[in-house]
Amino acid sequence: MALHEMIADDLRQRIRLGELGVGAALPSESQLCERWDSSRGPVRQALATLRAEGIIAGGRGKPPVVCTASVGQPFDTLLSYSAWAHSIGRTPGQRTLELALRRADQQASAVLQIDEGQPVVEVLRLRYLDGEPAMLERATFVEHVGRRLFNFDCDSGSIWAYLLAQGVQFASAAHVIDAVGADALDSAHLGVPEGAPLLRQRRSTRSTGGEVIEYHDDRYLPGIVSFTLQNTLDSRCALTRNAKP
Repeated sequence: MALHEMIADDLRQRIRLGELGVGAALPSESQLCERWDSSRGPVRQALATLRAEGIIAGGRGKPPVVCTASVGQPFDTLLSYSAWAHSIGRTPGQRTLELALRRADQQASAVLQIDEGQPVVEVLRLRYLDGEPAMLERATFVEHVGRRLFNFDCDSGSIWAYLLAQGVQFASAAHVIDAVGADALDSAHLGVPEGAPLLRQRRSTRSTGGEVIEYHDDRYLPGIVSFTLQNTLDSRCALTRNAKP
C-alpha cells in the first residue's frame, strides 16, 4: 500500500472511532509529516483523497475539518457487504427476516429478464455494522441460484461468499444510487419514521455468461454509510453525453 493510502486509511479509522469528531480540525500537514516520517506530497495526496470522498473540508490556508463520520462504501469492485465491512475493520452482522420461493412479479421479471410468474427466491435481511442496524437488504435471485440458499444459514454470514463457494460466477454489476423515503417495512426494522430519507442502492448482477442472476434493493441509514465511486480514464473508457429532450 502506498504511503498516501496508509495516511488516508489511518485518518478514516480515527474519524470512525470518534478520535476526530465532526467539526474537529485534522492534524496539520507538518504534524502528519512528522507522524509518518513523510514529505508533504503523500500527506497532501491523502488529504485530497478524503476531500474527494466528502469526509473532510477546508484548504487554501484553512485547516481541514471533519465533515462526516459516515463510512464510505466503494462500489467499483464486486464486494459483499460482509467483505466490505471486514476490509475497513468493522464487524458485519445480519438477521434473516424472510427467505421464500415466490413467483416473479412484473418488476422482478423485468429486472431479471425472465417471464412473469417464473419462480424466484427472495431474501429480506437486516444488516448490522458493529452491532447497530445499518441497512435493510432486499434480494431477489433467479431460482437456480437462489435455491442454494435453502441449504445455507443466512444469519451465519455472507450470501455472496457462500454462492461463490457453490460455484456461482458473478462477473459484473450495475448500480443505481438514489434517495427514497422509508416505507413501513423500512421503518419497522431500521427504527426510522415512515418517509424518513434513506440511501438506496439498486444492483443487478450478471454471471460470466451474461445472465442477470440477482437483483438487490438495499436501503441504508444515510448517517452510517455513504458511497464513493472511483473512475479511471484509459483506452477502455469513453465519455458519453446525453441530451435531454
